[in-house]
Amino acid sequence: MSYDALRHFADSWGLVFMGATYLVLIGWHFLPRGRRHSREAARMIFTDTEADHG
Repeated sequence: MSYDALRHFADSWGLVFMGATYLVLIGWHFLPRGRRHSREAARMIFTDTEADHG
């Protein structure tokens, strides 16, 4: 595969693939299960796990 063919492929189908991946990953957080996981991840920094170890 030449550089020009690879560049054309990346400019067309690579962009479509990256756009679809972006939409899937962003949309995942709006699902009911995704919202719960996002909320838990956002609150994770406030849990005191070091007090349990010492």
